[in-house]
Amino acid sequence: MSRVILVRHAQASFLEPNYDKLCPTGEEQARLLGEYWGRRGVQFSRACSGPQARQVQTARIVEEAYRRLGREFPEVAVINEFDEYPAEAVLKLGLPQVLEKSQEVRDLHRAFEHAKDSDERKRSFQQMFEAVIGMWVNGELVIDSAESWQDFCARVDRGIATIVSSSTPGDSVVFTSGGPIGVAMRRALHLSHADTLQLTWMSRNASFSEFLSSGGRFTLSTFNAHPHLEDERLLTYR
Repeated sequence: MSRVILVRHAQASFLEPNYDKLCPTGEEQARLLGEYWGRRGVQFSRACSGPQARQVQTARIVEEAYRRLGREFPEVAVINEFDEYPAEAVLKLGLPQVLEKSQEVRDLHRAFEHAKDSDERKRSFQQMFEAVIGMWVNGELVIDSAESWQDFCARVDRGIATIVSSSTPGDSVVFTSGGPIGVAMRRALHLSHADTLQLTWMSRNASFSEFLSSGGRFTLSTFNAHPHLEDERLLTYR
């Protein structure tokens, strides 16, 4: 039996012009994870990352912190199957369609545009985002030029199959995002698409979820663990 640990990327640059890079808080979260594993002598035989900058940066910072403690860390390989679903494309291309037919989303969009402070802006954006993505997942919103939710799930399943069927013995770590972690939960627990999406909102930045693989079995051991983030200010979702 081997372990597959999926790490959600550390905090990116939420509502900044370029979301796909870690903010200072995210860099701290990733460093603490590397130090936590390094101090405990956690060993991996394989390390992978999705292709997004926030995923790769999280892997790099964890690796650097781990190596500073005198521990060996495997070279991180980029595996495209662990990329996030096309959230930005769905929101950009789908929002105009949704605004035409959903009063709920129109109200959320108005609240976002007229937010009085940063916290209110973040909160209203997340509510609007969840509503639009939820419509995309359940088929109410179709974006022909973007990967579908079903294709995304199939892609991540292929990535997981690649990891669990690898001839490399030992435990694997994958630096990815909330969506792929949700798909891994779906695979382990046989969840519906709606329940899978709900789980994606729960993953904290730089948290890790552990799965056990043996033969054809893929089971959940731990979800959304963050013992390395003792300071409450580091418990973030975006």
